[in-house]
Amino acid sequence: MPHLLAVLPRLLPVRTHDEDDDEDDYAYPLALFRRANSTSAFASNNLLRVLPHPLPLRLFPRFPHRNPHSFTFLLASISNHLSAAGPSASGCSFLGSHVHALAVKAGAAGDLYVRNALVHFYGVCSDVGAMRRAFDELPRVRDVLTWNEVLAGYVRAGMMAVAREVFDEMPERDGISWSTLVGGYVKEGELEVALGVFRNMVEQGIRPNQAAVVTALSATARLGLLEQGKFVHDVVRRSGMSVCKNVGTALVDMYAKCGCVAVAREVFDGLKRRDVFAWNAMICGLAAHGLGQDAVELFERFISEGLSPTNVTFVGVLNGCSRSGLVAEGQRYFKLMVEKWSIEPEMEHYGCMVDLLGRAGLVPEAIELIEGMHIAPDPVLWGTVLSSCKTHGLVDLGVSVGNKLIELDPSHDGYYVLLSDIYAKAKKWDEVRKIRKLMSSRGTSKSAGWSLMEAQGKVHKFLVGDTYHKDSVRIYDTLDMINKRLTEAGYVPDVSYVLHDIGDEEKVHAIKVHSERLAIAYGFIVLEAGSPIRIVKNLRVCGDCHEFSKMVTMVFEREIIVRDGSRFHRMKEGKCSCLDYW
Repeated sequence: MPHLLAVLPRLLPVRTHDEDDDEDDYAYPLALFRRANSTSAFASNNLLRVLPHPLPLRLFPRFPHRNPHSFTFLLASISNHLSAAGPSASGCSFLGSHVHALAVKAGAAGDLYVRNALVHFYGVCSDVGAMRRAFDELPRVRDVLTWNEVLAGYVRAGMMAVAREVFDEMPERDGISWSTLVGGYVKEGELEVALGVFRNMVEQGIRPNQAAVVTALSATARLGLLEQGKFVHDVVRRSGMSVCKNVGTALVDMYAKCGCVAVAREVFDGLKRRDVFAWNAMICGLAAHGLGQDAVELFERFISEGLSPTNVTFVGVLNGCSRSGLVAEGQRYFKLMVEKWSIEPEMEHYGCMVDLLGRAGLVPEAIELIEGMHIAPDPVLWGTVLSSCKTHGLVDLGVSVGNKLIELDPSHDGYYVLLSDIYAKAKKWDEVRKIRKLMSSRGTSKSAGWSLMEAQGKVHKFLVGDTYHKDSVRIYDTLDMINKRLTEAGYVPDVSYVLHDIGDEEKVHAIKVHSERLAIAYGFIVLEAGSPIRIVKNLRVCGDCHEFSKMVTMVFEREIIVRDGSRFHRMKEGKCSCLDYW
C-alpha cells in the first residue's frame, strides 16, 4: 500500500497554472485541515468530496486516516472529471484503475459503495468489460444502485440490447432504472420503443422522475405524435410534478413540434420561471409554423426583459424571417447578431440566410453570401441554392450548382433528385435519364416518402401507392369519394409536379396515391367529424398535394395539419398558414 500511494501523485500530469489556482481557491479549508490536531477519516473524506480534480489524487497519499468511503470519493472525483471533460480526459481511466488496485490492497474493494463507484467509473470510461467484471465479481455485494450503474454503462456505450437484458434481470427497479432505459432508446433513435417503455413504467405504478418526462417529451416532439405527448403531459399533471424550467421547456417544444403552437404558447406564458432555453423553444416553434412576425415580436420582448440571446435564439429568429419572407428583417438581425451581440455566424445561421434569400428569388445574393463566408460552406448550403434554382426555374445556374454538388457528395440522393427535377421542369428528358442512370450506377436511390398519422392509440405509416395497411380497401374507396367531391368543386390535378416522361393520365394516377393523401383518407375513416387530421411527412409536401389538401379543408370542412420536412402547414377553409410560401 505505501508503495502504491507513493506512485499515485507521480501518475498525474505536470501541474498546470489552472491547477495551482484551484489549490489557491481552496487554501483556507486546506490550511484548517493541515493544522487540525487530529485529522479523522471523516474530515479527510469531506475534503476529498469537495475538492476539484486532481487535488484529491494529490492529497490522498498524505492522509493519515482512511476508510472505504475514501476510495468512493476518490473514484467519484475521477468519474466526474471524465464526464465533464469527455475524450480529452481519457488518461484518467488509468488513474481510476490504479485507485481500484489501492482499494483491493486496502481490503476495501468488497465494500458496496466502493463497488458501485467502480462500476460507475468503468461505465464512464466505456470500458464495459472491466465494468462487467466489477459487477460480476461479488454477486452478493449489489443493490439497486449497482444494477442502475451497470445499466447506465451499457446505455452510455450504445449497447441497448445488453442494457435491456440487464433491465429485465433486475431484481428491483426504481425510477432511475426506467428513466435510464427510456433515455437510452431515445439516444439510439428508437423513439417509439422509448415511449412504449415510458408508458409501461406508468402502467406499473412507477412515478416517473423529471428526467424520464423530459426524455419522453423529446421523443414525442421528434416523432410529432400529439396523443403520445398529451399522455406524458397528463402523467405530469396526475403525479403532481412541478413544471420546472426543464419540464416546461420540453412541453413547449413538444406542443410546437406536434402542431399545437397555440397550446405551446399557453404553456410558455404560464411558466413561472423561463430561462433562455424556454424562450428559444417558443421562438423556434413559432418560426417552424411560419409565424415569422410573431417570432420576431417574441424575440424583441426577450431582449426587452434584459436576456442575452444565444446562437440558437438567432437560428429561430432568422428561420422565422425565412419562412415568412421577411427579407429586410432577416438581414438586419443577421447583422445585429455580430455587431451588437458578438455572436459569430455558424453554418445554421448562414443556412437560414441562404434560404431566406433563395425563397425570395434573390439567388445571386445568396451565392454572394456563401462565397463571402468566414468558414468553409458545407454542401447543404449549395443544396439550398439548388432548391431555389428549381423553385424559380433557373435552369443553367441549377445545372452548374447541381453538378458541383454531385462531385462534392456523390452519395447524397437529394442532389441527383433536385438536378433531375430541374431538367424535368425544362422538359430535358434525355438529361433526366442520364442523371437517373448515374444514380443507379453509383448505387444511390431516392429516399422513399412516407406519412405518419396517429389514430386509435397507434401510429400508422403510409408510403406512396401503399396497399399494405389492413384497411387498404376502405382507404382507397374513401380516397375515390374525396377525389370525386373535389373534382365537382373544380379541383384539377397539377401534373407538372410529376417529373417523369409519361403521359398525363399516368401522371394523374401517380399523384393521386401520394402518401399524405392515403393518410388523409384514413383520417376520414377513423377520426371523428370535425377533428383535425394531423400528418407527419419525412419529405417536403409537393405542390399539388398541398393544393389537394387545401381543397379538402374547404369542401369537407376539415382542418389538416401537416408537418413536412421543411415546416408546418395548418390548412383550414381552403387556406394554409404558409400562404403558399414554403
